[in-house]
Amino acid sequence: MKKHIPLALRIIVAFILIQTLRFKFTAHPDSVYIFTKVGLEPFGRIGIGIAELIAGIFLLVKKTAWLGAVLILGIIGGAIMMHLTQLGINVNNDGGILFVTAVVTFILSAIILYIYRKDIPVFGKRFYSET
Repeated sequence: MKKHIPLALRIIVAFILIQTLRFKFTAHPDSVYIFTKVGLEPFGRIGIGIAELIAGIFLLVKKTAWLGAVLILGIIGGAIMMHLTQLGINVNNDGGILFVTAVVTFILSAIILYIYRKDIPVFGKRFYSET
């Protein structure tokens, strides 16, 4: 059971990321609104979508899960900051679901990074002892 929890966390976060890509890549009006409001439409929307896709793929491969988690922390950390500074919690009357999803994804990615910290090249062995 304990062995399956890290995989389940990786799948959940990858699913959240990949599921949101259709909004970014199809120029859904909500996605266009968000990126226009923060001044990143259209290149930021597409670029961040590509970065999320790459991070999601890294996350699904066990040896690169740490790298996917780091990328997600950066990307979603930026999204959370945009919500707090420019967008607000409630975007287009969504009841705050985008913000809550971002926070959950951020927390789960931090947990994944902690779990796979030993796989980080050069630094990983310092964070993990075999005692």
